[in-house]
Amino acid sequence: MDPNIGQGKMNNDGDITSVMGFSGFGKKARTFDLDAIFEQTRRTAIERSRQVLDERQKEIEVQGESSMSVHTQKDAEKAAATSRKEDTDSSSSGSEPVGPPPPGKDSKEVEEEDEEENLVGPPVPPGYEGGDAQSNSDDEDEEQNEEDDDDNPVKKIPDTHEITLLHGTKTVSAMALDPSGARLVTGGYDFDVRFWDFAGMDRALQAFRSLQPCDCHQIRALQYSITGDRILVVSGNAQAKVLDRDGFNVMECIKGDQYIVDMVNTKGHTAMLNDGSWHPKIKEEFMTCSNDGTVRTWDVTSEKKHKAVFKPRSVQGKKVTPTCCTYSRDGKLLAAGCQDGTIQIWDRNLSVHTKFHCRQAHTPGSDISRLSFSYDGTVLASRGGDDTLKIWDIRNFKKPLNMANGLTNYFAMTDCCFSPDDQLVMTGTSVKRDEGNGKLVFFDRATFQRVYEIEVTNASIVRCLWHPKLNQIMVGTGNGHVKVYYDPIKSHRGAKLCVVKSKTKQKHAEALAQEYVITPHALPMFREARQRSTRKQLEKDRLDPKKSHKPEPPVSGPGRGGRVAAHGGTLSSFIVKNIALDKTDDSNAREAILRHAKEASENPYWVAPAYKKTQPNPVFAEDSEEDEEADKEPEWKKRKI
Repeated sequence: MDPNIGQGKMNNDGDITSVMGFSGFGKKARTFDLDAIFEQTRRTAIERSRQVLDERQKEIEVQGESSMSVHTQKDAEKAAATSRKEDTDSSSSGSEPVGPPPPGKDSKEVEEEDEEENLVGPPVPPGYEGGDAQSNSDDEDEEQNEEDDDDNPVKKIPDTHEITLLHGTKTVSAMALDPSGARLVTGGYDFDVRFWDFAGMDRALQAFRSLQPCDCHQIRALQYSITGDRILVVSGNAQAKVLDRDGFNVMECIKGDQYIVDMVNTKGHTAMLNDGSWHPKIKEEFMTCSNDGTVRTWDVTSEKKHKAVFKPRSVQGKKVTPTCCTYSRDGKLLAAGCQDGTIQIWDRNLSVHTKFHCRQAHTPGSDISRLSFSYDGTVLASRGGDDTLKIWDIRNFKKPLNMANGLTNYFAMTDCCFSPDDQLVMTGTSVKRDEGNGKLVFFDRATFQRVYEIEVTNASIVRCLWHPKLNQIMVGTGNGHVKVYYDPIKSHRGAKLCVVKSKTKQKHAEALAQEYVITPHALPMFREARQRSTRKQLEKDRLDPKKSHKPEPPVSGPGRGGRVAAHGGTLSSFIVKNIALDKTDDSNAREAILRHAKEASENPYWVAPAYKKTQPNPVFAEDSEEDEEADKEPEWKKRKI
């Protein structure tokens, strides 16, 4: 081989290295044996699992040994120490005395000396004997208190702190939290739907969006789907709407033909909606109930027609209006509360006949405002317009398990729900204006005793929900407020995210009055004046007493504070403000004229002075007696003459 060729190759490699920044061209790639790598990994995993098992076995043995009595353990340690000491003594020298201790020392003193010899470290301070036992007893007391708190469901109620969200001035009739607990949606009698984001709010607690999805119809119900990306909006009209997470329209249910007698043959509802609910397992399905006497299921993907129709019926087979509806936890059952006080439950796949039917669940004629299934799916809670709260076992649907009376209810959507651990049932009470405070009442599910209550505000409690992930309670009231109750220790996220943020200051951007074109090389005669900031001008205007004068507040009524209110158009307002108002009654024209007769005769000013020189004195002829008698004669004699 020619050495010049090798030298040229080396030079080429050096050039490439200097250009590319790395070397190693032409070397053979490294090969890997995958089977050997997998085998090595498997052996390493087996060894680590064995080590973990050995450590766990040691921990179990240590715990088993610690459960032995203290005296047995001490005796074993003494015996082991004595045997070790004897072995060492016998191995070192065999001249040690054997037998009982020398006289003058008791056996207890000898044992104490042996224990002191075995101790390592500084001596225990005086008065600390039994410290370990005391600490152990304290730990046991704390564990016992924690167990008592776990057994007592009242201790789990998160009500130590609260925040207030201002929805408006009218009743909050609908409320929903998404499954993750990040966003809250509220709706009310003021037709508004407001969106609240706990992670994006600060202490000002302002909603980030407000809209009226159903125009001028009251919001009856709101609910998030199981995935949290869609919101069902049930209002006072016949068409339910589905919005996305940000409030934009996804679909609107079709309206049925109100001239068709059989509601099965029409495609949608024909009367006002009362309630609605999403399916707990199928994210595209939801149901609604209406005053047309039907409960309909819908599919988000097909908005032109309902999916199925369920028709509640009375004992006589007549149409009954459903006032609330809900799915069971597994989604296999549909429940509806009706105006005649009945609760009717259907199988989701069989819409003809009811599966469970309670004829006299509540007083006939009182609207059932809410139905709620427990988390285990066996118990149903019903809130009635007859001021009662009842729980039912759907496997034995004839009689209620328990009942509570005296819970005033003035609204057709008063809520009731179960706690996340299924041990409590929660509902709200209604009050009239200025006649007390609305309360949030908690009942024990087993005994149904009133175990706790919260006085919320001086208005009715309409909506309430207890989110299982956040462990926070949301309450919608009759005065437009939404209360959020939480515990800093037991609750998670939610309201805890926004209360720690300080209020953000609003930045006032200075807007220029008109567009300013910068032309640096323009001639002086064509150069525009430089646009200046408005801040200095605002400061000067503030010093001017006329420009900084506070505007007068609006006047309500005919007049207030020495000012006359405007009564319509511009001309009439000008006349009323600049001409004195004469409030005298001129309904009788003669009296109005004679009112000024005496003053005009005594002090003539307008007419008499003008004609004073030319006006003759009035001379009236006096009537004679013959003329008076002639006047008294009847008319027929005068004609005859």
